[in-house]
Amino acid sequence: QVQLVESGGGLVQPGGSLRLSCATSGIVFKDCTISWYRQGPGKQRELVAIITRDGIPDYADSAKGRSTISRDNTKNTVYLQLSSLKPEDTAVYYCHAFEWESARMYWGQGTQVTVSS
Repeated sequence: QVQLVESGGGLVQPGGSLRLSCATSGIVFKDCTISWYRQGPGKQRELVAIITRDGIPDYADSAKGRSTISRDNTKNTVYLQLSSLKPEDTAVYYCHAFEWESARMYWGQGTQVTVSS
């Protein structure tokens, strides 16, 4: 059974930081490209950051300089460090995995990030 379980969300003040985690099971983690998406209230889901099988990161323009994606292949977990958070970063953050060998993709259930004073 495939599971992607996000955690680390919560309420944070503007300018604050959070570290999100995506713990996976049931997938060939080292064969996966992993992404973080977010969906704000009344908005479409959008890409935040992506990390390749080789650990190469890339970021949406809105996340550059304020986000760091990383992966730990020994723990089958991906992290998203968010800093200098703004109210417009308020969203549900989702983890997404694309498994290259099977060409299958999977989503987590999401974790809520709320940026408010």
